Amino acid sequence: MAKKQQNANLTLAKANKKDEFYTQLTDIERELRHYRHHFKDKVVLCNCDDPFVSNFFKYFGLNFDKLGLKKLITTCYKSKRMDIFSQHDSEQAIYLEYTGDKNGNSIPDPEEIGIKHFKGDGDFRSQECIELLKEVDIVVTNPPFSLFREYVAQLVEYDKKFVIVGHQNAITYKEIFKLIKENKLWLGFGFTGGAGHFINTQYEDYATAGNHKEGMIRVSGVHWFTNLDINKRHEDILLYKTYSPEDYPTYDNYEAIEISKTKDIPINYRGIMGVPITFLDKYNPEQFEILGLAASAGYNEEIVGIPFLGKKDARPLIMGKNTYARIFIQHKKI
Repeated sequence: MAKKQQNANLTLAKANKKDEFYTQLTDIERELRHYRHHFKDKVVLCNCDDPFVSNFFKYFGLNFDKLGLKKLITTCYKSKRMDIFSQHDSEQAIYLEYTGDKNGNSIPDPEEIGIKHFKGDGDFRSQECIELLKEVDIVVTNPPFSLFREYVAQLVEYDKKFVIVGHQNAITYKEIFKLIKENKLWLGFGFTGGAGHFINTQYEDYATAGNHKEGMIRVSGVHWFTNLDINKRHEDILLYKTYSPEDYPTYDNYEAIEISKTKDIPINYRGIMGVPITFLDKYNPEQFEILGLAASAGYNEEIVGIPFLGKKDARPLIMGKNTYARIFIQHKKI
C-alpha cells in the first residue's frame, strides 16, 4: 500500500506540475564529494531552486573556497520570501550571485550575496535564465521530474556539464536512453538504498515506520544523472558465473539471453544479454557495450537496437511472460 501511494504521489506531482522536492544537504554532500575536482575555477548554476531554502545553494556557498569556485548563481521561480518554501506567488522572480567570502567568516552573508530581479517568472526555459545558463560551466540541481526530458534537452543543447536528480524511470525515456547509449549521460553514485527523503510541504509521507522522517517524503528509484567523469565509470563489474543454457533462458522474441540480476552476468558469454535497468548503476563502458533498450510494447528499431523476432509485444518475453524493461548489452573484453 505504501509503495502504491508513493507512485500515486508522483503521478499527482506530474499532473499538477508540483514535483519540486527539496533535496537534503546530507544527500548533496554524499554525492558531490565524488566530483570536487571538477569545480575548480568553475561557475555553478542551480537553476531550479529557491535560493533562500535551497540546500544546493547552502552546499556551494559554504564550500565555495574549498571547491575553488569562480561564481555561484541560484535562480528562483516566482518567490522571494526568505522564511518559507517557494509558493510561486510572487510577480517577480529573483536570482542570487555569490563570488566568495569577503569578511573572512567562510559564510555567505546577505551583504556578500548579490540579489537581482528577473523581468519574468524565473522559469529555466525563459530567455533570461537561458542567458545565465550560457555563462556557467556546471549545473547542479533537482529539476521537476515532470520536465526532466525538456530540462536535460536544454543542458545538452547548450553543451553544459551537470549533476542533477531524476527518477530512474527516466532511463526508459527514448531521449534520455539515447544519451546513455552514446555515453553522453550516465548515473552518479546514487541515494542510499535507492531512495531519497525529500523535504516537502505538499504530500503525506507514506514511508514505513523505519524509513519515516518527519516533514519529508520518501521517493524510491531516484538517482543522480551526470555527464561529469567519475571513477566508478572505470571500474569493472566483478563477475564469477559462467554461461550454461540451463541457467540462462533465451527470449521468445529476441536473440538474447535473460539476466535477471547484474551480478549474474556470465563472464564468458559472447552474445547479446538482456539486463535490468539497475545495471546502469555499475556500468563501465570499457567493459560492456550498450546495444539498446526494450521497455515498451511497441518496437522501435532505433531504441531497441537489435532485431525483433516477435509479432506484437516488443517487451522481452520468456515463454510468453513479460520480463519488464531490459537493456541489451555485450561484453567488450571477451
